[in-house]
Amino acid sequence: MPYTFRAIFPALCLTLILPCSQLVMAADPASDKDAKPADAPVERAALPSRSEEDTLALERQVPPVEQQQLQAGDEAFLALWKPANIAEPKGAVIIVPGADESADWPNAVGPLRRKLPDVGWSSLSLSMPDAHNDGIFARAAEAPATPSAGDKPKDAAVKAPDPAAVAEADAAAAAEQAAAQADQAKANAEKIFARIDSAIAFAQQNKARSIVLLGHGSGAYWAARYMSERPSPAVQRLVMITAVDTGKEAPPLVDLLSTLKVPMADFVNKDRSVPRQQAQDRLDTSKRNKNARFTQVALSAIPGNPAMEQDQLFRRVRGWLEAQ
Repeated sequence: MPYTFRAIFPALCLTLILPCSQLVMAADPASDKDAKPADAPVERAALPSRSEEDTLALERQVPPVEQQQLQAGDEAFLALWKPANIAEPKGAVIIVPGADESADWPNAVGPLRRKLPDVGWSSLSLSMPDAHNDGIFARAAEAPATPSAGDKPKDAAVKAPDPAAVAEADAAAAAEQAAAQADQAKANAEKIFARIDSAIAFAQQNKARSIVLLGHGSGAYWAARYMSERPSPAVQRLVMITAVDTGKEAPPLVDLLSTLKVPMADFVNKDRSVPRQQAQDRLDTSKRNKNARFTQVALSAIPGNPAMEQDQLFRRVRGWLEAQ
């Protein structure tokens, strides 16, 4: 019997010690010192905007000597500058690209900014701010749920919504949305005007004798609106290429042109249905305005040869500039 007890005594002690040791380890905070801390949530950087991506691409692709950082209010923006390749430049052409176009856009913007210096005109092509998006404000007011005829209200004291109150709330929400859209549109216009102001100041610092504002697509709208709302003796001509309204801003382009007293050239591609109708409206309006100094020039489509189309545009723009 003593031999049997001595044989099982170590095993009995072990069964008593192990649970106690586990309890001590669980209660001892020092045992967690080497525990791996929980991973903190990873914060992803905000994606760059369209204009920021364009700027980064241009900084890589365009020779640094052509890059100019201009200041518009509190923000800096990239512009592409090429001085005229003659001893006495004729002036400077400030190019305003359309919506979602870069300062070196392959259609009209880039070819003109590179070719104009060879015929005596300095070129300054602007990077434009991102177009504002009205969609962030388009949140329709939620109509209160009304019980169906077969549903019985759980609380007899609950009353059906007052139609007059609902209509008043909807009207207030619509007015608030319209005011927010108007404020954003105004802020967007001020950003664009500030960039054009900065470009004109830069051209004047570089001794430009004459300044031409040239807009492409919706950039033509902003160029015309700038000249209508902020007329400057420094800007003496307006060139519009395949001009279109933004579809959001007021007044429309056709109304802006009737307020301008400077020579205007309207280069149009009549193979496109919407610009064609808008171009006809601009031409008709100019005919009713006896003081209009307006010229409309039709561009011919050259299918399969975009380089020749761009060369045609350059020759037409050059011819009009030299005729003034």
